[in-house]
Amino acid sequence: MFRFLIRLVLTALALWLAAAIVDGINLYGDTAGARFLSLLLVALIFTLVNTLVKPIVMMVGCALYVLTLGLFGLVVNALMFWLTGWVSEKLSLGFFVDGFWPAFWGAIIVWIAMWVMDLLTPRREVEA
Repeated sequence: MFRFLIRLVLTALALWLAAAIVDGINLYGDTAGARFLSLLLVALIFTLVNTLVKPIVMMVGCALYVLTLGLFGLVVNALMFWLTGWVSEKLSLGFFVDGFWPAFWGAIIVWIAMWVMDLLTPRREVEA
């Protein structure tokens, strides 16, 4: 559970970074605390979308993954990011993604940020 919470906070930081860098990804809130809470909720939605919806899209689009040598994965990641923004907007969480291209670049930034954070976090030793 603790590892999940750490991962959720790291995802929220990656989403904040994407909102800070990409025009078209907006984060609203009156206070820093409200924006942080919003980011945590958006990170939870992002995690749920990637856990529940993305495998279905990947299974349906399997042929496109093969035909594009995996580059279709970038489109799927952008669509999952855009869906997260749409759900967040409908729930009035203060996170908005304005179209495909901001979602595309935001998904790449989140992926890179999560990859770097994953490299920096210590791993648990697995006992044999």
